[in-house]
Amino acid sequence: MALHNLLGQEGERLAAAFLEANGFSVIASNWRHRHYEIDIVAIKENVLHCVEVKTRHSTRFGYPEDGVSRKKFSNLKIAAEQFMHQYRIDRRLQFDILAISLQAGQEAAYFFIEDVYL
Repeated sequence: MALHNLLGQEGERLAAAFLEANGFSVIASNWRHRHYEIDIVAIKENVLHCVEVKTRHSTRFGYPEDGVSRKKFSNLKIAAEQFMHQYRIDRRLQFDILAISLQAGQEAAYFFIEDVYL
């Protein structure tokens, strides 16, 4: 498996643990509809959260959150709409970004951006 795929898997594992430690209930991860994907779907206080997870080892190419483009966000909205339709979910929807920096020899650094709309 390619290094970036392994990094993504590690980031999503860390993200799920971070969210659960902060009161979220993770109900799905890597949920797919056609070519659209939601990294993590979670619920907190009756709000459905679709969380885009971005993980990087360095800031050489920018911060992890810089990797969420308008196109990526548009695809996330389509996936969320399909998720809610498929599972007949009728509750408030919120989009979040969880950026994780993994620097060698340091603990993971988290930057949680809530209620994003691009």
